[in-house]
Amino acid sequence: MVDQLAAEGFVVLAVGWQTFEQNPSDATMEQLLRDSVAYLSAREDVDAARIGLTGFCAGGRYTMRYLALLSDLFAAGVAWYGFPNDGDPSGMDLAGDLADPLLIIHGTADDPSPIGDIYEYAAALDEAGAYFELKVYYGEPHGFMLQGGQLRVDEVAQDAYQQMVSFFQRKL
Repeated sequence: MVDQLAAEGFVVLAVGWQTFEQNPSDATMEQLLRDSVAYLSAREDVDAARIGLTGFCAGGRYTMRYLALLSDLFAAGVAWYGFPNDGDPSGMDLAGDLADPLLIIHGTADDPSPIGDIYEYAAALDEAGAYFELKVYYGEPHGFMLQGGQLRVDEVAQDAYQQMVSFFQRKL
């Protein structure tokens, strides 16, 4: 998917590091993001003021967290079925610190990250006056963009992808 975004002219970091055997610490992830943005910013073909952030699952959590914590590094972010209550501080804890636009994409049948948590996070963002957009897909489970290890190509997947592209066109 990042190749598709790059082909459309976007520079977006896609954080997604999770296995059942290991997860990086939040400090490790923060350093990786800082190093990645420093590398990209040094390139002549990258506008450092227009770097985006996205991620799926744990990457969605990282997007919610680091878009708030590292707002000087990113212009906008898209969190796919993330976990707003995970981490210390969590995305929920940082709702008042979110300075960059955020698109949240989530399914109503997401058992690991219940839609109710997303609605609570959205309410906290709204109360804080943070700019966000929320796109909810009825009946879609956690990880709905993947099927059999491949990106889905049905109507829902195409719409969700276009939501992200449209958001980045407007906000990056």
